Amino acid sequence: MTNAAPRAAAGSGGRGDAPATAAEAAPTTTGSTWLLAVILIGQFMATLDVSIVNVAARTIQSDLHASGSALQVIVAGYTVIYAVLLITSARLGSRYGYSRLFMLGTAVFTVASLICGLAPGTGWLIGFRLLQGTGAALLVPQVMSLIQHSLTGPSRVRALGVYTAVLAAGAVVGQILGGVLVSADLFGSGWRAVFLVNVPVGAVLLIAGWGLLPTIEGVRGRKPDIPGLLLLAAALGLFVLPLVLGHETGWPAWTWIMLAASVAAFAAFVVCERRVTASGGDPLIETRVLRSPALAPAAVSICLVLVAFSGSLFTAALHLQGALRYTPEHAGLLFLPLVVGFGLGGLYWRRMPKGMHASLPLTGLLVSAAGYVALGFVQRDGAQVGVAAETALGVIGVSSGVAYGPLFGLALSRVAPADAADASGVMNTLIQLGQVLGVSLIGTLFLGQVALPAQAADSGHALSITAYTVAAVSVAAALFGHLGRRAARTS
Repeated sequence: MTNAAPRAAAGSGGRGDAPATAAEAAPTTTGSTWLLAVILIGQFMATLDVSIVNVAARTIQSDLHASGSALQVIVAGYTVIYAVLLITSARLGSRYGYSRLFMLGTAVFTVASLICGLAPGTGWLIGFRLLQGTGAALLVPQVMSLIQHSLTGPSRVRALGVYTAVLAAGAVVGQILGGVLVSADLFGSGWRAVFLVNVPVGAVLLIAGWGLLPTIEGVRGRKPDIPGLLLLAAALGLFVLPLVLGHETGWPAWTWIMLAASVAAFAAFVVCERRVTASGGDPLIETRVLRSPALAPAAVSICLVLVAFSGSLFTAALHLQGALRYTPEHAGLLFLPLVVGFGLGGLYWRRMPKGMHASLPLTGLLVSAAGYVALGFVQRDGAQVGVAAETALGVIGVSSGVAYGPLFGLALSRVAPADAADASGVMNTLIQLGQVLGVSLIGTLFLGQVALPAQAADSGHALSITAYTVAAVSVAAALFGHLGRRAARTS
């Protein structure tokens, strides 16, 4: 299949240099389906690798004789570099073309996955893992930008629904697939299979993307904001790194120093961006994007949803494996009601009566909060996971899914296509920060009450406390979603 927009004979990377209008770049209905498949598989692959390595961590440590700190960097380095570069990569996409950056990111990610799987030692694996995170950061912001630019109306709404399902599935499938691949030890590959599995997928995406991705040229006239870029990267790095490593290292002094420094760096970034704007320059993030009605409260709500979702996944996995002694595969499969429910809710909320759509973020997240409370209650004594817990997980999944999709639509409802890259960078960064905050803060709360491995009753009590906390986070997300709805309605 070919692009709807003709390619020029010459151009960077084989793509035409003439800018395409929205009509020229928009694919046909069939083309949009294949386009969505390509970019969302890329998104899924990047999301998967946040969690797939967790299951293989102990095998990696044994095989490469890695120290505890080195193992933490192997696992967390991907997340850190990924979070730090998202906004920068979104801007690069708007300047050089979303499709180009998606293809470049996929190529870097695929090559990095290959050399991670072949790494001869710990130092090599750390470096290649950081490169893999760089590839993920390059491709992920382009997904939302391509959806915003290439799809319109109901097609865009459906695409955002599938997008939310992919985000939910990637985290849990990574845990399941990682356990399966390590246990299978295909051709004696052991832990290396969790990286090598990306290679054929990435190769197929590169081949398919060459013919399917629309040619949307970047805006070269917009000058890069180098000071803003460096300040934001420093601020995000100082913020994310201690959150990722803090609970593993016991929150030493350097983690608190870095968190304090991140506040100063964020403040310096704001001052820098105001000066760039006042001087007529091109700031890293256009202020009109942040002022878009509903974007800020809806984005905060989405971030809090991810805090609750990732935090509950992480602590439940610790409980299932560290107290109930379930295998990684078994523990991962128990989350299927949550993932399937989230996916179904995200895909089919539009079929509910239209009069309910505006209230879905508030209603859905309040139901999710009730589901978390129910989960904490039934697991408070450390009982084996049964029908009641699985039902609670299903309720949480469906209710979160029907809220998440409308929240995305709400956040982006007033964002112009020309600002899609900035909005994509902001949204993806908040999504990633939500995942990091969920694992670090909710994980710390859980581990502060119980030392694993532990008795089931002790761990169950700790899990119930964290579940009630996550319920409170969901209530806060509901309130921010409601504020976003009011902002959109009154603008």
